[in-house]
Amino acid sequence: MKKNINKILTATFLFLTPLIVKAVELPNPLQANSVPDLARNVIQGLLGVSGAIALFYLVWGGITWMTSQGNSERIKKGKDTIVWAIFGLAAIFFSYVILDFLFCSLVSGASCS
Repeated sequence: MKKNINKILTATFLFLTPLIVKAVELPNPLQANSVPDLARNVIQGLLGVSGAIALFYLVWGGITWMTSQGNSERIKKGKDTIVWAIFGLAAIFFSYVILDFLFCSLVSGASCS
């Protein structure tokens, strides 16, 4: 008798639960509706992080130069760090422009803004 009651309660629970519980629409955390959009968002994120790292090295080069106290080796190291950080920022900017152009013109599923 106890087995029959358990079966009836389980069946009732399984069949009535979908009627009681309403579906919740979850937001898309990736902000992408297609694979090209997802790839574009990932590349933009990576370029943003690399740009932040390049800006950090630009500041680090300035600090090294300003705290060199006339030491010619540290002045050269600070200047070189600043120059290569600027080259890095330029490369990051141009790679973003090129990739944005490629995604907008070659990939039909990508949304361009």
